[in-house]
Amino acid sequence: MRISERARAIRPSPTLAIAAEAKARTARGEDIVGFGAGEPDFDTPEYVKRAAIRALEEGFTKYTPTAGILELRQAICEKLRAENRLDVSPEEVIVSCGAKQSLYNLFQALLDPGDEVVVPSPYWVSYPDMIVLAGGRPVFAKAGEEDGFQVTAGAIERALTPRSRALVLNSPCNPTGSVLSRERLGEIAELVAARPDLVVVSDDIYEQLIYSGEPFENLASMRPALAERTVVVNGFSKTYAMTGWRIGYAAGPKELVAAMGRIQDQSTSNPTSFAQKGALAALLGGAEGRAVLERMRTEFDRRRRRMLSLLREIPGVSCVEPLGAFYAFPNVEGLLGRRLEGRILATAVDLCQALLSRGVAAVPGEPFGAPGHLRLSFALGMADLEKGVGRIARLGRDLS
Repeated sequence: MRISERARAIRPSPTLAIAAEAKARTARGEDIVGFGAGEPDFDTPEYVKRAAIRALEEGFTKYTPTAGILELRQAICEKLRAENRLDVSPEEVIVSCGAKQSLYNLFQALLDPGDEVVVPSPYWVSYPDMIVLAGGRPVFAKAGEEDGFQVTAGAIERALTPRSRALVLNSPCNPTGSVLSRERLGEIAELVAARPDLVVVSDDIYEQLIYSGEPFENLASMRPALAERTVVVNGFSKTYAMTGWRIGYAAGPKELVAAMGRIQDQSTSNPTSFAQKGALAALLGGAEGRAVLERMRTEFDRRRRRMLSLLREIPGVSCVEPLGAFYAFPNVEGLLGRRLEGRILATAVDLCQALLSRGVAAVPGEPFGAPGHLRLSFALGMADLEKGVGRIARLGRDLS
């Protein structure tokens, strides 16, 4: 069977593969601590589940408008006004089957063959492949460990060319947990303002998970003049523990959102009807919703501090403090080039394979553009977190 060149160029998602391997081994009775999953271990809030169940019971199971039901898009507009100081109309919002589909549709609607997209590195694994699928070319702007993985305006400027069509900003960041400071964001805003042809893709999926005490900001909320060429992508997976519901959204220029809608027309059509009702309830949750979110964020912060402390105790491992999301991104170069049971662990991929044999599922840094690192999710119980990092430490002691 001949497979298209497009499909051959795309890599499977390593994060999903690691999570699937961990689940398969656990199902076979192995004791596996899974650090790979990019999803909260909390259950979806009860009030959200009740809304979806009620929708099913009332027969809300038919097609909806492709862009999502009007009341959900209105609630998203109100959320963006209240929390992000963005004035958006329902015609500038599209609801999709997850923020991932929103991004996919966006790149398909925005890019022509050869267009370039500047992506800070380390990066979420799916950005480059989505860009390639749309005929574009990802160009990476390195965010250095010495800068806390915060990309600088200078690094972005060096990556820009006459073919640059868009800039992706993901803060808080997957995989590093870095959060762009207000000062750094302001410098990037100045650079973007001088490039009127550049579209900003603001992936805000982790906006509610910040541990520094600083309020969340994106480029459009900081610099309203840039809102007309900024697309905000967000969803319900991380904030409301709704990963399996597959519901997300994008808000941006009306013409671009309409183009995304035409693409969605010919792929999935509308997002799942009763999942939209759950998402609407999540946004309208009021005090109950805020309390659920705060409990989750507080627990993630407790685990974050514990993981950081344990990792920094391992000889050969260093770790920049993650200020957002639910990932640590330790540098493990001090463990590489050494032997374990006669085998040299040359790369982080080798290290992850060795860890899996010791009951730890972790994702190597290579697919994120950062060899010599691991991505470790702290979206798991404290007992498992401590057991898993302890196994990493024991492996380190066994190296020669």
